[in-house]
Amino acid sequence: MKKILVLTLLLLTGSLLYAQDRPRFWDDVQTIKKYDEMYTPPADPILFVGSSSIRKWNDLERTFAGYVVLNRGIGGAVTDDITYYAKDIIFPYHPREIVLYIGENDVPDEKTTADSILNRTKHLMEVLRAQLPDVPVVYISMKPSPSREIYQSKAKAANELIRDYLKTEKNTTYIDIFNLMLTPDGKLRRELFVEDMLHMNREGYKIWRAAVEPYLLKR
Repeated sequence: MKKILVLTLLLLTGSLLYAQDRPRFWDDVQTIKKYDEMYTPPADPILFVGSSSIRKWNDLERTFAGYVVLNRGIGGAVTDDITYYAKDIIFPYHPREIVLYIGENDVPDEKTTADSILNRTKHLMEVLRAQLPDVPVVYISMKPSPSREIYQSKAKAANELIRDYLKTEKNTTYIDIFNLMLTPDGKLRRELFVEDMLHMNREGYKIWRAAVEPYLLKR
């Protein structure tokens, strides 16, 4: 937990230190690199990577104490950001497995369609497979955040397209978290979220843990 707090503080302060003309999230990635110099990452971890739903999983190491896990989420990242920084926040760790959550931040852009998100996901997978052809990838579908309810039809459409695409890819698993976070009659569950209705509380992460853990690889 101490290490997680240190990384969080570095990320918060790092964003104030670098010039605004850098690529998106450049400062966050440099901060992660500095953190890795302070604390050597575990060898061949299960790498959790993606946007803020990953980054804010603060008790990830404790939640999956029976595994060797590493959290390298970037708050606010869209799919193309993770693709761009794969050489910095994925490949250096030589992950034995990747757990991926991306796409939700792509959805609110009015110019972005479900097909756009699919194509960005395909590009990310192509980049991953070029370097890590046999590493299992666990893809967590976009979740039903109440603050983005007006975009849910697009998110659902993108989830379906990505699910069908991943069926054709080897060593990939698609986890439908969307429906797991709804009531039996398909209603939103606001009690799973913190005040902003975008990020999850402990109850939301309990659902994620139950869904993800069966697919994690033990050494």
